[in-house]
Amino acid sequence: MAHHKSAKKRMRQDQVKRLRNRYYKKSARTAIKKLREMEDKKEAEEFLPKVISMIDKLAKKKTWHKNKASNLKSKLSRHVSKLG
Repeated sequence: MAHHKSAKKRMRQDQVKRLRNRYYKKSARTAIKKLREMEDKKEAEEFLPKVISMIDKLAKKKTWHKNKASNLKSKLSRHVSKLG
């Protein structure tokens, strides 16, 4: 267990960050799943920028690796373009 005041504060901060990251990651995964299940191309094209924005934010904050984000965006874009 932490003994220093600063170590205790760091533990509190890490807990808040962990919960926040978990929320945003889960939201993004749910949005990706929803996009992959879409059948209508027009609807998917409207939803794609929102999902890409979520992915970019996670990559910017280093919650997800930039290559993972790039791969996801590429695959989702390809998926949407193949719909029709």
